[in-house]
Amino acid sequence: MQYHKPDSFADAAAIAARAEGLTRFLAGGTDVLVQLRADIATPDTLIDVKGITGVREIAREEDGGWRIGIAVSGAELNEHPEFGGEWPGLVEAVDLIGSTQIQGRCTMVGNLCNGSPAADAVPAMVAAGVTLSVTGPDGTRRVAVEEIPVSPGKTSLAKGELVSAVHVPPRGAQGGDAYLRFIPRTEMDIAVVGCAINLRRDGDRITEARVSLGAVAPTVLLVQEAADALIGTTLGDAALDALAEAASAACKPIDDKRGTIAFRTHVAGVLAKRAAKIAYERAGKAGS
Repeated sequence: MQYHKPDSFADAAAIAARAEGLTRFLAGGTDVLVQLRADIATPDTLIDVKGITGVREIAREEDGGWRIGIAVSGAELNEHPEFGGEWPGLVEAVDLIGSTQIQGRCTMVGNLCNGSPAADAVPAMVAAGVTLSVTGPDGTRRVAVEEIPVSPGKTSLAKGELVSAVHVPPRGAQGGDAYLRFIPRTEMDIAVVGCAINLRRDGDRITEARVSLGAVAPTVLLVQEAADALIGTTLGDAALDALAEAASAACKPIDDKRGTIAFRTHVAGVLAKRAAKIAYERAGKAGS
């Protein structure tokens, strides 16, 4: 195994582009090191990105949004004095990754690039409209989060490419988000269904919405029909019922030991209703 610790993303991309065999990037390591020790994956090339400037920073961008370094841990995001006040749903989702010990190392980007359909951070990132800087041999491009997962365990990143920054948009007035998941146990489990909702209000009426589901299809889903069920409403019973119906209709789950197709499909609608109520309440408290 070759170990590299580059001091720039350009160097990291160049190393990955010319590497042969299996390549892995090391930021938090809560997936890579477990896979290595369990002999699930043994990289030929391991590229440690923790020494690159800015990978542990949470900073405001010029438009009022946030730039989050790819090695920022779940604990660091959760403890930030401002970010959680603007994006509590996103923080809630990241905070559900693993144990307290894992929280000290795990990252949003690792949760995304691991490619699990049940990843907790990913639906919340999609609902929030998060974009990513992706650096490769040909430079850096911006990509929507939902374009990264393509199937279980696989991403759209080409050889030599890696995520170099996370960009969370400005919260703006009367916006709120929420993430909920169903698991058989109270903690330390993988989502059977996950649902994230991000919306904006003008007074009592919803003017914008994004609804994302996890663990109910081969990749995370962005469900436009569910968002359409919310937009223009004041979140009455009819809107909630339409939301639940659209969320359930979008599901393409499998039967496994954690849940049946019928169960997951039903729970997706239930969680969508609950998450929408929380996001709506938070948007109201955000003021104008």
